[in-house]
Amino acid sequence: MVNKESVRINKYLSEVGYCSRREADKLIEAGLVTINGKVPEMGTKIAYGDTVRVKGQLISEPREKHVYLAFNKPVGIVCTTDTRREKNNIIDYINYPKRIFPIGRLDKPSEGLIFLTSDGDIVNKILRARNNHEKEYIVRVNKPISDDFIHKMGNGLPILGTITHKCLVEGISQFEFRIILTQGLNRQIRRMSEYLGYRVKKLKRVRIMNIQLDVPIGKWRYLSQKEMNEINRLVSDSGKTHQ
Repeated sequence: MVNKESVRINKYLSEVGYCSRREADKLIEAGLVTINGKVPEMGTKIAYGDTVRVKGQLISEPREKHVYLAFNKPVGIVCTTDTRREKNNIIDYINYPKRIFPIGRLDKPSEGLIFLTSDGDIVNKILRARNNHEKEYIVRVNKPISDDFIHKMGNGLPILGTITHKCLVEGISQFEFRIILTQGLNRQIRRMSEYLGYRVKKLKRVRIMNIQLDVPIGKWRYLSQKEMNEINRLVSDSGKTHQ
């Protein structure tokens, strides 16, 4: 166990690096998790000495330190841990020797920076939109960019039943712009562009929080201790999730 205090089962699976809390909830709902041989209800807490299994596999704490990777995802790779259903998944592509999972998503037609880790707890802190963690993208569209396009993209657009947050948008060239988001709506930049009559031809994420994209396409590197210290500082106000 992580400590001798009781902890929710989804948080436990996250902290030992088995999966994110969201994925843990899905496993619990599917009846694939047991505590002392019994299928728990959502939100059940476990105590020191309890036996936890997922799909029959005994779950124990990792003996090694958590790993944190910065990966330059190529176009065509899918950010999923489902290695059975998706052939071009990010996990098989990287082929890291221990269990890791991506922090957030970068859709299949997009490329650029994404984090992967064995630390499920930090996933939740980084992903929570209210923490306003910046993600920066370079985007190429199918026709010349106008001042009106830049203004409207930066001031909020109606997509997916909501209005996007104001954000920094600046033109780079006739067909390219830079955008910094603090939201994580599904295919947000593509949907925003489409709303204004533009089609995204290329989308690359070049920064997440304090980490710049600095590795070739298809390659990864470890985040340094200095980088992780800054990430932990940025998420220090995130607190703990309540589920």
